[in-house]
Amino acid sequence: MAKRKLLGQVLKEMNLLSEYDIQQGLREQKEKGGTLGAILLAKGAVTNDDLHVALGVQAGMEPLDLDQIDIAQEVIDLVPANFAENYGVVPVTFDGATLKVALLDPFNIQVLDDLKFIVKEAAEVKAVISKPEAVTRAIDRYYAGKADSIADMFGKAEDFVIEDKREDIGDIAQLERDANATPVVKLLNMVLLQAIKDRGSDIHFEPFEREFKIRYRVDGVLYEMMPPPLQLARAVISRIKVMSNLDIAETRLPQDGRIELVIAGRPVDLRVSTLPTMFGESVVLRVLDRANVALDLERIGLRPDELRTFRALLGKPDGIVLVTGPTGSGKTTTLYSALQELNTVDMKLITTEDPVEYDIDGLIQVPINEEIGVTFAACLRSILRQDPDIILVGEIRDLETAQIAVESSLTGHIVFSTLHTNDAPSSVTRIIDLGLEPFLLTATLEAIIAQRLVRRICLACRTEYEPTDEELFELELTRSDVIGRTFFYGKGCKECNGTGYRGRIGLFEFMVMTDRLREMIMTHASTSALRKAAQEDGMRTLRESGLLHIFDGVTTIEEVVRETIAVG
Repeated sequence: MAKRKLLGQVLKEMNLLSEYDIQQGLREQKEKGGTLGAILLAKGAVTNDDLHVALGVQAGMEPLDLDQIDIAQEVIDLVPANFAENYGVVPVTFDGATLKVALLDPFNIQVLDDLKFIVKEAAEVKAVISKPEAVTRAIDRYYAGKADSIADMFGKAEDFVIEDKREDIGDIAQLERDANATPVVKLLNMVLLQAIKDRGSDIHFEPFEREFKIRYRVDGVLYEMMPPPLQLARAVISRIKVMSNLDIAETRLPQDGRIELVIAGRPVDLRVSTLPTMFGESVVLRVLDRANVALDLERIGLRPDELRTFRALLGKPDGIVLVTGPTGSGKTTTLYSALQELNTVDMKLITTEDPVEYDIDGLIQVPINEEIGVTFAACLRSILRQDPDIILVGEIRDLETAQIAVESSLTGHIVFSTLHTNDAPSSVTRIIDLGLEPFLLTATLEAIIAQRLVRRICLACRTEYEPTDEELFELELTRSDVIGRTFFYGKGCKECNGTGYRGRIGLFEFMVMTDRLREMIMTHASTSALRKAAQEDGMRTLRESGLLHIFDGVTTIEEVVRETIAVG
């Protein structure tokens, strides 16, 4: 194997830098650390494009200026337009055996593997390196207006020759051939790209007796795609299982896996869950797209006073902070955002999660595996021996986990965790019902934050309107309460796919512990009494938080009524 060239040597051979520039960069690298490429970029010695090409050459790729060549139409036709546009791929040459392609992200090796399935004529697929802008220009030049829709694809009946013989499920070799068939690979790629492009959070593949449904969830609401031919169901689901390293022969038991993709230069993780049903396996993919999630406390919907309160809680030396709400209410995003703010070089952060949703640099993240005894409680005991400053426990499910969380707090750690309750005051009752002594809870609990997610009105089609008396009644408001207030809704446009909404924002309820609340917990006060006292101490309820977002023109009455309840 040829020895890999040093980056400085590559840049010099490309006549982009002198020996003096390289030595200066190496000297700075020795003094301050970091990569040579980043140092040269910061000094202005090279451009981003030049560095991109040099790194490709260093990895053994042939440099090519796409602006200076004409690509034959028969080569362009080898790669579907949807695939080229979404994955940033331009086929350059094909000699009957080897297909050479320029990639927007030349280090995304999985794209090369997918191309081997799609371009059956090619025995080998190789990447060449070109400037990113040149790749984008080539895609626009050769593929503009040529992308197939899913409906177009289903119209090409000759593509779908796979027969789904439900009684014949034992032929594993045939299943593998079907899973790798070109139309199946193309269909699944197109579905994934469409869902991720529309900011989908979950993609559902659901086989029924007479149809195969594909739906995806955007901003908490499910939308149905055009259903593909029923005979593709088993092949598509097998393809997903192949990609996530699951056992395609096992169709009687639920399975869980993971797929890692790079789409348009950004990493996307898909969590895969299969479930046996009467008519085949139902599969749900949870889309974990870091680019689509704002892991930043200032972007999740906290109002200025809530942000100040939260940051004050983060600054405490010990104690427990709980975030509560139903599944899908954004608890994980809130906690990750808090950890991101605390993630500094002088702090040791350890999380234990079921499962780990996002890989974050600087955090020690431990996945739960109850089948082999790796429970939250067992992990928490071991974590305490790892000298942490801050601990995240994915969820408090039982008394043992609650007790160790309390012990962790009493020994000088900040502990974050989640619960599944409707609001902040009811969380106290829930923890005591688990069996935790009230005096331990009052000694360690610093705050409970309840939250919900509501859809944001699309800014491109936001329109002012006058709410009806019925709508105001649902919020327990009268006309006199809203004098001078302006209400908005989304008419629906291309930007929001006609829904009137784009994105979501959090509603929060901060119940910060006070001496009064601690005394009430010690005397086993009811949830309603705790709620009343917390409101008197300044707690804003979820409904009140929603009202403020309505008055700010951020969300609608319908959304707040759907996600919150009025409390006295």
